[in-house]
Amino acid sequence: MRLLWLLLPFVPSVFAKPTNDSETLTWGAYRPNLYFGLRPRLPQSVMTGLAWFGTQDFQSVARIRHACDQGDGLGGYSWTEYDAREGGEQVIRDGLNNVKITTQFLKVPGGEHGGSWAARIKGEPINPSTPSRISPIFYIGLEGFGGIEMETEEDENGIDGTVSFTGSTPELDEFAIRIVEGPQNTLITEGPHANAFRQKLGKTHFLGARVPPGSVWQAKELIRGAIVRSAQEAAAPYKDTAKGFPDPAFVLQLPDEVYTGSNLFAVQKHYDGPFQFDVFFESASVKQKLSSAVLDEGIPTLSAAYNDRFDAVFPIPSTYETSDPESLRTFSKAITSNLIGGIGYFYGPSIVDRSFAYEWDQDDDSDEPAEKTGPTLAPPKALLTATPSRSFFPRGFYWDEGFHLLHIGEWDNDLSLEILKDWINLIDEDGWVAREQILGEEARSRVPSEFQTQVPTYANPPTLTMAVTAFINRLRAQTGPSEQDLGLDFGTGTQVPLTEATETGAGAGRRYLDEPELALEYLREIYAPLKRHYEWFRRTQRGQIKQYSRKARSRTEAFRWRGRSQLHVLTSGMDDYPRGPPSAGELHLDLISWMAFFAQTMRDIAEFVGETDDAIAFEEIAKATIENIDDLHWNEENQMYCDVGVNDDDESYHVCHKGYLSLFPFLLSLLPPDSPHLGAILDLLSDPEHLWSPYGLRSLSASHPEFGQGENYWKGPIWIQMNYLALSALHKTYAAQEGPYQARAQEIYAELRRNVIENVHKEFVRTGYVWEQYDALTGEGRRSHPFTGWTSLVTLIISEKYY
Repeated sequence: MRLLWLLLPFVPSVFAKPTNDSETLTWGAYRPNLYFGLRPRLPQSVMTGLAWFGTQDFQSVARIRHACDQGDGLGGYSWTEYDAREGGEQVIRDGLNNVKITTQFLKVPGGEHGGSWAARIKGEPINPSTPSRISPIFYIGLEGFGGIEMETEEDENGIDGTVSFTGSTPELDEFAIRIVEGPQNTLITEGPHANAFRQKLGKTHFLGARVPPGSVWQAKELIRGAIVRSAQEAAAPYKDTAKGFPDPAFVLQLPDEVYTGSNLFAVQKHYDGPFQFDVFFESASVKQKLSSAVLDEGIPTLSAAYNDRFDAVFPIPSTYETSDPESLRTFSKAITSNLIGGIGYFYGPSIVDRSFAYEWDQDDDSDEPAEKTGPTLAPPKALLTATPSRSFFPRGFYWDEGFHLLHIGEWDNDLSLEILKDWINLIDEDGWVAREQILGEEARSRVPSEFQTQVPTYANPPTLTMAVTAFINRLRAQTGPSEQDLGLDFGTGTQVPLTEATETGAGAGRRYLDEPELALEYLREIYAPLKRHYEWFRRTQRGQIKQYSRKARSRTEAFRWRGRSQLHVLTSGMDDYPRGPPSAGELHLDLISWMAFFAQTMRDIAEFVGETDDAIAFEEIAKATIENIDDLHWNEENQMYCDVGVNDDDESYHVCHKGYLSLFPFLLSLLPPDSPHLGAILDLLSDPEHLWSPYGLRSLSASHPEFGQGENYWKGPIWIQMNYLALSALHKTYAAQEGPYQARAQEIYAELRRNVIENVHKEFVRTGYVWEQYDALTGEGRRSHPFTGWTSLVTLIISEKYY
């Protein structure tokens, strides 16, 4: 897609300068919690945001749109096309204000400080027959060192034409920002008492304010407060008259003032009907002045290139029958784009409590006293990460991120590695990484207080290992040096040639695939912290075998989630899924399965980087762990894998609840295709009385007494990432390899794949959103939306891209 700039003759100086891959990721829509917010990957720097409200009445100012919020009741908002290195387009449908807003973002590479960019904000009525009066506000804030000033001369009645700013920071150096009016806008100039406000009508209004460090994220409240105070003053003379109030657009205005030392500037427009304005950020080192022509030509060119590449990377196979392939393709593009457009950059301290432990976890605590008692602020950290939901979970989640990176890695391998490296950099000296990354006050503002504190004995499913495995599998598929040369010869023998997709434009973000020495260097860098993380898991989440006289081939490989409560095991990721009573003697099937997969991943990396002894050790551990899954967790009577609990006499018993938990050794492809237990697992997942539904696999058996009860979070609803794991296991292992159940696995795969795709697509068309989960009985979307985190895996299911 870098060919875009060959097609723009008016930016030759931009194209003439080579770009560094990481530089193309400096700027982005890295404030995913906002409907449209741009910032660089820098801890304290420039941040921008868009807000808007309707001027059809005075109450609308209390409903300013800014941060993504399910309570806003929007008809949908999603990036329809988005590439992290180029930009894209987002469509927002605000029915209450009768406006469809389109935000377009285009990166202009070059220079030495992350390049320039251009943005276009357009609006049009959803229903042309009813009024659409919109007041958009674009703001620019600066955190940290540097400064920003408004270059356009101030006017107490507002500004005609372009509004310009200049600024500089140590990392971005000098820059200019311009906000330029579109060519055919209708500004609000007529209405009640228009003559009294004539000097201010049809103008751009502004505010420059000085906000404390770390407070730019609260811009909406500051802007709304300034508008309300200004409106109260302007409307005061009309309170006691029979003539009525002025038009809301005449008084709901920023005060047209700039305070000394301002580090937050807001620019406000008032439109009637369709509108358009452009924002240009020009890095001085690019030495190129941008104009609206960049967007006029650049966005269509970007769109064409994006669509060509998308069809190459994520095709709809000709074997998949659908009545509306274009609708399916539009849906697949949207969920992919919104996943990548939902990547955020976060920086700040988190809250950590190193002393807390539940009663059943205290026996495992170290004899050494805790460093500190109670929650404390940890040093600030930075993180580039995808987010599960821009509205409800706009932050990093360990459990989710491994799934996100499977999808991102197929589109842009190197971007997925940048994100993975940021997560690995969070692993502390003990090997721990918090399961939720709540970095800074802005992130904390969206989290209930009881969930803000992270505990260093609490784990989460180590899904980052899937991202590493997927990267290694992509390396295996390259031409060039042999697998032996790369240290990747695991007995597979043959190489897979590069696909045609690479030749047709899918080559962006793949330096680590094309240059083996970079891949080797990368895996060497992450090996030590990942090994430390693996050892932390084995040390802190260990389960007990000999203490309860349990019979198992290995006396060490057993595991238990720490941090559970009586009714929840939040650390497992399956919060309210039925478990046994909490006990120091518990053993958890899902965790031992994750640990076997983790050991296999560590073996693969060790072989790649030449750590031969480690590779042998990890292989032995993985084998012992898989054997213990059978020895400790298989229940012959129920023909299923189960958790293990202990009774009052400290005797072990199986805790069996048919659902996702029962499938884990299958989901992670830990069972061989000829396993004597595979038939029973396939029976369970394909039984409509239990997990099978026309919409995907249910999380809990429909025959279970707790099905659909209580919170009903993991007690029946359908989760797409778990269905993805099942489809991946079927497609790559049990339907692909010879075994007694191969034909049956193929049948289940085809039907399950169709059920998942059709339901999620149908609900997207019906509601405008993809959802956190889907109803176990009706297939309707439930809970958080848009949830283009792991629900976006449907794109991989469509194109059959499994890790």
